[in-house]
Amino acid sequence: MAKEIVTMHAKDMRMVTGRQRIGRVMYHTGVYLFLLVMAGIVLFPFYWMVISSLKSLAEYRLSRPTFFPKVILLSNYVDAFTTANLGRLFLNTMYVGIVSTILSLIITILTAFAFARLEFKGKETLFACLLGTMMIPGELFTITNYSTVTNLGWINTYTVLIVPFLVSVFYIYLLRQNFLQIPNELYLAAKVDGTSDFKYLWKVMVPLALPTLISITILKMMGAWNSYIWPRLVANDEAHRMITNGLRNAFTETSGDVNYPVQMAAVALVSAPLFLVFIFLRKYIMSGVSRSGIKG
Repeated sequence: MAKEIVTMHAKDMRMVTGRQRIGRVMYHTGVYLFLLVMAGIVLFPFYWMVISSLKSLAEYRLSRPTFFPKVILLSNYVDAFTTANLGRLFLNTMYVGIVSTILSLIITILTAFAFARLEFKGKETLFACLLGTMMIPGELFTITNYSTVTNLGWINTYTVLIVPFLVSVFYIYLLRQNFLQIPNELYLAAKVDGTSDFKYLWKVMVPLALPTLISITILKMMGAWNSYIWPRLVANDEAHRMITNGLRNAFTETSGDVNYPVQMAAVALVSAPLFLVFIFLRKYIMSGVSRSGIKG
């Protein structure tokens, strides 16, 4: 009798285990199907951009769209590079991005260090006021910023593309939170040894906060690369035009028609650096953000 009970119990356990296994398989299958569908929705616009850049204008204008080019025209990429003068646009954007990123990093590091380690009257109140400015949409500053740079004579210069956005409260907050995670005992020990604040910052805090600094660098460069409204408003001349503005009207023909395949080729060329940055440096972005904001 006892043996039969044990046998039945083992059989019931196998049935339960089998149901659990089937449930897990169905759950994981559903999850992966959902992820595949979402990935398809996200990637389809990029796929459409690439295949459109390889079509002829006549094929692009067909009433029934084709999902793969009948004839692959790699010459569209050569035409895009020459028509839009992408070489000059790349140089302008890289110059603005590199200079603004370096200066912004210096300002962000010094400000975050002051709010994280130095003691001065009204520090918390001042930091709260800075955080409060994050609640204000950036578009509200456009008119006043434009009036200011016009009075300073900065229109159609590199200065107007760099200076107004050197300070980012979000980056300061991100780095300050990372600095706060560094034990204060290191700072006190450094002060006992006679180390200056500046030396402690560059020798200790900056290396320990390197993932966050890499994240800030990447995000700042991507912001400069994608900026559109402000550069179009204040520096849209040929010598200072940024890459996003250069793609806007470069492919409009004299008849008013737009050569969309060539324009898509230019967009693909411009998007390629951002794809490469995300693919190869995404772990630094994630680790930098995750290391910040733990301690308030």
